[in-house]
Amino acid sequence: MSSEDQHRSVALVTLGCTRNEVDSEELAGRLAAGGWTLVDDVAGADVAVVNTCGFIEQAKKDSIDVILEAAEAKESGRTQAVVAVGCMAQRYGTELAEALPEADAVLGFDSYADMSAHLRAILAGDRPAAPTPGDRRHLLPLTPVQRQAAGGGVSVPGHATTLDTDTGEGTTGRRAPHTPDLPEGIAPASGPRVVRQRLDQRPWAPLKIASGCDRRCSFCAIPMFRGAFLSRHPDDVVAEAEWLGMHGARELFLVSENSTSYGKDLGDLGALDALLPRLTAVEGVDWVRVSYLQPAEVRPTLLDAMAGTPGVVPWYDLSFQHSSAAVLRRMRRFGSSESFLELIASIRSRSPLAGIRTNVIVGFPGETDADVAELTSFLTAARLDVVGVFAYSDEDGTEAQTLDGKVGAAEIADRYAEVSDLVESLTADRALDRVGEEVSVLVEEIDEEQVVGRSAHQGPDVDGATLLTWPEGRDLPVVGDFVTAVVVDAEGVDLVAEPR
Repeated sequence: MSSEDQHRSVALVTLGCTRNEVDSEELAGRLAAGGWTLVDDVAGADVAVVNTCGFIEQAKKDSIDVILEAAEAKESGRTQAVVAVGCMAQRYGTELAEALPEADAVLGFDSYADMSAHLRAILAGDRPAAPTPGDRRHLLPLTPVQRQAAGGGVSVPGHATTLDTDTGEGTTGRRAPHTPDLPEGIAPASGPRVVRQRLDQRPWAPLKIASGCDRRCSFCAIPMFRGAFLSRHPDDVVAEAEWLGMHGARELFLVSENSTSYGKDLGDLGALDALLPRLTAVEGVDWVRVSYLQPAEVRPTLLDAMAGTPGVVPWYDLSFQHSSAAVLRRMRRFGSSESFLELIASIRSRSPLAGIRTNVIVGFPGETDADVAELTSFLTAARLDVVGVFAYSDEDGTEAQTLDGKVGAAEIADRYAEVSDLVESLTADRALDRVGEEVSVLVEEIDEEQVVGRSAHQGPDVDGATLLTWPEGRDLPVVGDFVTAVVVDAEGVDLVAEPR
């Protein structure tokens, strides 16, 4: 291999959710271990790897736009190849490759372990085959408890922690296999061995605890291309947490498609309850945040563990999607306004100042004016901190695509506007309710005029921020510091606070 070949450069562009961010950092670790130089600018890289999102129509359009923009760099910059990976690439595979010749290759999840070899082959003129679209749920046994043993032959992005130990007596589930030594900066000389490289300097990091989903929500295509639910072994999660703590992560953001299912394939439905204190004990880590809670699976013991474990922040990411029992049944989900309000009350009885967020869909097939009225009544009563509102659209291959009672586009737009306007008002009022509260703020950004961070009840990126009015003459904090402050005002969902 020539010296030039050994020092090829690659730029990773990540779209979509925090789960995709974990996958990109795994790819970064694998590529760095393979001798690639990671660069930020697509135009300055030999290869641009676009980690696509395939969740909803707008996300797919955004992914295509980024691929096309990266392809333009082949005309004006150093870039020689553009490669699509990620959810959209896995979901559409050969169809995407045929429809988007600007991409030099479309690679699925099964290509991740050999990504370095694939990229070198692409630069040499080869064109690896794109994945054939299919349902990845069929790759693992139907029974969850049979999956850990069978999972060794299935590529699951974000599950690439590597340790020197094999499954020991008394442990449960399949451990990640040992891999060769990794270069300095990818894995420490001692301690946890992780195939991952951080791509930013944020004081928080997503940590994947599971992949896939066993639920059959009629509007969601994610299980088809992400596969059946598979937990990571708790020891592997802790090992990666330790590595992240060594690399500047003061907050761990636990991600999966459904965190409340964690451990069911390990034969232990209380596995998450037991994992939380192990993660909060990791050196360098102060906060642990749990995301993607399925309301129908939330157990009192999990709520007790979240509220009772010091270091687990009072933040509850509950996927309600709607509150009308009739609409929820058509979505193949469970619940109602009454049961959801009871769950919220149960959370607040344990943690009165908890932050609670959700997403809702309006315009689902069969939704009536009465259903919308019930949803708005529920949102008003729930006093949630953040609500993401989505307008329904058909997704390829989902059951909802075939349902009758489709709501017209104009009506969906009207309902979306109505609920969005209500949510904007309700969440602003909820933020004002916090005036006078003492909060702990993780500092994320500092400039000459402002210190910006997040309070414990605010999730990363989408839940608003806490703006600290810093006293003149007082030394500024640094990114990653925690500041105790008192909320004095709110601007929408953002809080304004004065440090103690």
